[in-house]
Amino acid sequence: MWLKLAWKNLWRNKHRTAITTAAIFFAVILSVAASSLQDGVFDNFIKNMVSYYTGYIQIHQKGYWNHQVLDNGMIRDSSYESRISNQKNITAIAPRIESYALASFKDLTKGCMVVGIHPEEENKITALQNKVTSGKYFDHKSGNTVILSEGLAERFGLQVNDTVYLISQGYHGALAAGKYLINGIVSFGSPELNDQLLFMPLHTAQEFYSAPDLVTSYVLGLKSDKYLGSTVSKLRHISGETYEVMSWKELLPDVDQHIKMDKGSMSIILGILYLLICFGIFGTMLMMMVERRYEVGMLVAIGMKKGILAMLFLTESIFTVIIGSVAGLSCSIPLVYYLKEHPIRIGGEMAETYERFNFEPIFPASTDPSIFITQGLIVVSIGLLLSMYPVITVFKIDPVKAMKK
Repeated sequence: MWLKLAWKNLWRNKHRTAITTAAIFFAVILSVAASSLQDGVFDNFIKNMVSYYTGYIQIHQKGYWNHQVLDNGMIRDSSYESRISNQKNITAIAPRIESYALASFKDLTKGCMVVGIHPEEENKITALQNKVTSGKYFDHKSGNTVILSEGLAERFGLQVNDTVYLISQGYHGALAAGKYLINGIVSFGSPELNDQLLFMPLHTAQEFYSAPDLVTSYVLGLKSDKYLGSTVSKLRHISGETYEVMSWKELLPDVDQHIKMDKGSMSIILGILYLLICFGIFGTMLMMMVERRYEVGMLVAIGMKKGILAMLFLTESIFTVIIGSVAGLSCSIPLVYYLKEHPIRIGGEMAETYERFNFEPIFPASTDPSIFITQGLIVVSIGLLLSMYPVITVFKIDPVKAMKK
């Protein structure tokens, strides 16, 4: 009976009910859209950063990260690689061998970082093939060929099909020397990487350093950053004390700190949004109680108990909150999916900066189901909390004063 009476009361004044429901409806849409864009932008930023070079996770021989020399590398273990690749959230595992060498052309010499890569797996993680500006990427026929970063090539005045000479110290002090045909040139937005990287196929790098089957790191790709913590824990469990497993947060602590600061700023903005939502919902409920003040006073005056009347008002408020929240969630879902498929595009200088780093200049939305659930519950909680205002008003009302016009 209470539910039926409360439901009929709602539609006794459709205009008033529509205004209150609309306040909650738009509150849900705003909170979901803001949270979705926040998560989407940060997820996209993290994806761009880790796909630039580091990957989501790296695995090294214990102690390698603090003292990065070939002698601290590890011999490839097919069974260990298989256990890594069997983790359900890992999308790629790219072995690398990284070390320094002196590159020489004519009378010019410059230090560079040699990175031996598995072409197919590396491309899955860093999309290195997309960064090639001239020449071509490695294929299965690539032998003694290399790909130079753009800044390094300009320093030497090298072009595709030229030859570069390398000399370095190999594994266990062996002499490393060789000449290599330039297969392509890649461009990095970061000057630090663009001025020093030289890529070669993994087997070629192992031959150059006299280090058969040696790698210095495994670089891993993930489906999403939300799986980072659980995946790192599992990998550390299967790696034991032999290997060190490091997430991108440990590899790029400055970036992690920057993201935390930005998230803190966004939390303040969301807090202000929730405050505005509170004022919006409270304003409609205040209006409702002012309009119904005479009605409440009369009902109390003729003998209706305030507790029963308060329960009726609370039920009406709950109905209003639920209707507005469900309607808001129903409309926010297609809106968020639209923003994911058609993300907000950045223009101007910021877009140029993104493109220089080979990042797509967009602000995408996240469609993580937890966003809809969390924001829906927050707005419902705010609505239910503010629903106590009509209840308190009923208990405090003076029927004589309420019926005075």
